[in-house]
Amino acid sequence: MSVVKHRMLPPQFHLKWPKEAFFSMRLLHPDPASRPKIDEVLQSEFLNGLREKLDEREAAIELEEKIVEQEMLLDFLVTLQQRKQEAADYLQKDFSILSSDLQQVTKLQASVRRKGDSNSMNSSKPDDFASSGSRKRIRTPKENQESSRLAKNFKKLESAYFLTRNRAVNSGWMNPFMEGLSKYMSSSKLKVKADLKLGDLLNSSSLVCSLSFDRDGEFFATAGVNKKIKVFEYESILNENRDIHFPIVEIPTRSKLSSICWNRYIKSQCASSNFEGVVQVWDVTQGQVAAEMREHQRRAWSVDFSADPKLLASGSDDGSVKLWNINQGASIGTIKTKANVCCVQFPCESSNFLAFGSADHRVYYHDLRNLSMPLYTLVGHKRTVSYIKFIDSKTIVSSSTDNTLKLWDLSDTASQVIDRPIQSFSGHVNVKNFVGLSVSGGYIATGSETNEVFIYHKGFPMPAMSYKFNTTDPISGNEVEDNEQFISSVCWRPQSSTLVAANSMGNIKVLEVV
Repeated sequence: MSVVKHRMLPPQFHLKWPKEAFFSMRLLHPDPASRPKIDEVLQSEFLNGLREKLDEREAAIELEEKIVEQEMLLDFLVTLQQRKQEAADYLQKDFSILSSDLQQVTKLQASVRRKGDSNSMNSSKPDDFASSGSRKRIRTPKENQESSRLAKNFKKLESAYFLTRNRAVNSGWMNPFMEGLSKYMSSSKLKVKADLKLGDLLNSSSLVCSLSFDRDGEFFATAGVNKKIKVFEYESILNENRDIHFPIVEIPTRSKLSSICWNRYIKSQCASSNFEGVVQVWDVTQGQVAAEMREHQRRAWSVDFSADPKLLASGSDDGSVKLWNINQGASIGTIKTKANVCCVQFPCESSNFLAFGSADHRVYYHDLRNLSMPLYTLVGHKRTVSYIKFIDSKTIVSSSTDNTLKLWDLSDTASQVIDRPIQSFSGHVNVKNFVGLSVSGGYIATGSETNEVFIYHKGFPMPAMSYKFNTTDPISGNEVEDNEQFISSVCWRPQSSTLVAANSMGNIKVLEVV
């Protein structure tokens, strides 16, 4: 470069780029007047060529960007089309199912009406038809209420319909859904039939932990932190028009009670579990202990009799389920787990199977003829499973402190792990307390930490009805809300639409579905 100012360029530069060398020599001419002017430089083929190449590059880049943008738009439109097509396919499938079901129900209804018309023809006078045909049917207030309820919950009812429909084969969906819809629409509230107050002026601990009816529904027992088992006669509670009712049997115990359960066959016998881990069997008529089992190392939460009147199960914070023969002092079997056991339950008609809920968020279902491993493990809750109940021998409902109840079907699975419940119920509040669970005729009752009783039907995810416990103001005598209290136990009366519910203040109400 030091010799360029003297117009001396490398020989190879002249050989390889003669035009560029000539132009450079002109630019380096010693006479400024002989050098190219700025316009000539800008118009030179060298700069124009670079400019053209730059323009071409910018055009190529712009084209590439447009192609990328168009490809993105194309991908979006193709994906949208696929999703809409899938939605259309699902909609067409649902529409086809719905059309088929409409035809089926219409035919069935026409058949029923023909039978009804035939019966009416045989039993009515001619004038009856003339007068009835001229009448305009007026909707009753209850029908208007049902129509409003249907509209309010239509989306959830729609989901329940398709869920039931997809699980059933052919016409097997109709009766379960029709039964559930009928119950859901026809019953909308709980009516108080009787009130009891277990509150003791000398004892502030009145929390009722458990309620249980005997096999015939004549008596129900209460158990809780007041260390007493109290047995009430159901009919006398209804007939006595007063708030304070006295038990026909009262059994004092040494420890706070967590659970109570009547023997399904021996009418005078019930079992309890307590906070010290002791399981006791009681002769209610004598008010005395018939058997006592002391193997649990920590609090026992739950106890249940099987279809075999001698077989009893209990679950404890020590992570074990104990099986007991009430005629023997020692346990006849133990299932060890890694977490606290909060509830145990036998199916109604079997003593060979047992389900229990655990603090590890799971439900375990065991064949008691092989205690080494569970037959099924039910996975889906996000927190402790506090209660389980059998709706039938192959259908379980579980309650958890994750604010949900879940319904499980054990009949149609080849897997040992079931991670998809057939229904999930929500609407009540339950994040820290034991609030109770009971089932009867498709209805599921549970408590709530809002001091309310909630009733679900097994076919629908939303509550069918609820009832709120209010506290009576000692000064005014009026009922006021008390959100610090919660429902602590619920229990259906056998073969009826009546249940008993208790809250953390020891207030008990007999409620009827109406």
